[in-house]
Amino acid sequence: MAGVPMDQREGWIWFDGEFKPWKDAKIHVLTHGLHYASSVFEGERAYGGEIFKSREHSERLIRSAATLDMNMPWSVDQIEEAKRAVLEKNGLVDAYVRPVVWRGSEELSVPARNNTIHFAIAAWVWPSYFSVEEKLKGIRLEWSKWKRPSPETIPSSAKAAGLYMICTLSKDTAMANGYADALMLDYRGYVAEATGANVFFIKGKDITTPTPDCFLDGITRRTLIELAKQHGYSITERHIKPEELDQFDECFLTGTAAEVTPVSEIGQFRFKPAEGCRTLIDAYAKAVQPKRAAAE
Repeated sequence: MAGVPMDQREGWIWFDGEFKPWKDAKIHVLTHGLHYASSVFEGERAYGGEIFKSREHSERLIRSAATLDMNMPWSVDQIEEAKRAVLEKNGLVDAYVRPVVWRGSEELSVPARNNTIHFAIAAWVWPSYFSVEEKLKGIRLEWSKWKRPSPETIPSSAKAAGLYMICTLSKDTAMANGYADALMLDYRGYVAEATGANVFFIKGKDITTPTPDCFLDGITRRTLIELAKQHGYSITERHIKPEELDQFDECFLTGTAAEVTPVSEIGQFRFKPAEGCRTLIDAYAKAVQPKRAAAE
């Protein structure tokens, strides 16, 4: 299925309260969300039929929508029920889940209050990027020329579609240059995040991660902070200058899609995935699949 275009897959998409065949889940070309980025979304994973931190994702979706002045006519409980129905309808157990909210096509101008708020949920099979052995080789990142902007210029606390435009530019450039991803600085020149994942650095039993004051404080990020503490690591959240990276031994990214992915290179800096990365990869795998972990 990996090579099948997203609009040509088989299955069912929950669309404004009803299921539509996958190929029929369409919107008009003059939809406000397409032209003015009035759209928010979530990325979630189901493991063994259960969506990890599902309710937290649903709550954040509503907060993100409200930040963009979109008052959703669906409650957290209704969203939770719809996501479960999507998995069941499509016969999925391990899957990626994508809820998305956007403004419709009643009017096409900068003001958007007269446009209907739409909501859809899709799910499909999306395996982990790498095996544990492959992950521990580490991925290579280059520096992005684009910076995370000031929270005074964008709603950085929302998972808003428009905020990902510079991420697409950064990752496409990185991949064209032979890298797996790009690391972005913020508007002040501090280390921020990768294009779709938060970043952590390890030195012994100390883990340092950037303060999320102008980029998304990821749900996976918060999960890894708690797991690291449980495994005896100290956590420091602070502003990190790029030139400081040579003091760290290990580095990894976290996100719903990335899960826990070690990094071997960021520009001129080198890291060697070791005990810290392996410990947290294993801890995260057990956290997202507790039933499987209990059976082992």
